[in-house]
Amino acid sequence: MAQVIVVTSGKGGVGKTTTSASFATGLALEGHSTVVIDFDVGLRNLDLIMGCERRVVYDFVNVINGEANLNQALIRDKRVEMLSILPASQTRDKAALTEEGVERVIRELSERFDYVVCDSPAGIEQGAVMAMRFADEALIVTNPEVSSVRDSDRMLGMLGSKTVRAEKGMEPVKEHLVITRYNPNRADTGDMLNMDDICELLSIPLLAVIPESESVLNASNLGTPVVMDESSKAGQAYRDSVKRYLGETLPHRFLEVRKSSFIGRLFGR
Repeated sequence: MAQVIVVTSGKGGVGKTTTSASFATGLALEGHSTVVIDFDVGLRNLDLIMGCERRVVYDFVNVINGEANLNQALIRDKRVEMLSILPASQTRDKAALTEEGVERVIRELSERFDYVVCDSPAGIEQGAVMAMRFADEALIVTNPEVSSVRDSDRMLGMLGSKTVRAEKGMEPVKEHLVITRYNPNRADTGDMLNMDDICELLSIPLLAVIPESESVLNASNLGTPVVMDESSKAGQAYRDSVKRYLGETLPHRFLEVRKSSFIGRLFGR
């Protein structure tokens, strides 16, 4: 059976879908059959980041409603052999995600893949609850700002109370922290929370620190998960996160404060 991993945060715009796409792609690049599900019914952005928006015919809600089967709805990635995408619907609302339907789809996917990655929508409503409902593990994505960390803390509370594991008294959902858009220089000057403060506030194991990088936006616009850009620091950090998740011991990179030269300081750079 597959490991079911939810990527969540509570707050919108922190990089959940970017993380879902890159983490799922990274697992597939490491040789693990992986499917990533878009739970953001009504908006549907995962297919854009994965570069498969024109190939969407049937979606997650069609499968739940019995209007299509998984073979019809799953999109196999053209670049990464072991990767598939189950897109969300743009024409339904999140109430279409019934617990029975989501459980059935995840159970069937779990028999076919090593990893099922669930890309959660923002907020704490039906879509987010359904995305985490059957999770074995969770990536908590947060930006280095107080409001983002506070919302992530709230999601930790939901993981501890609204999942099947919590209700049945099973081993808790295993939590991993992913800090995105981190700039060590700004953290050093107090313009954003530093890594140690975030880890102390949330008190969960740190999996990855993804540096602030224009390559993330560029990759999204190109429909390519940034993890595939080996020249990008953000892409390298996501690759590290996958290897760390799979058991390798790797140091966290891109955390050094960059000192400017005398000329740079003189001209404010």
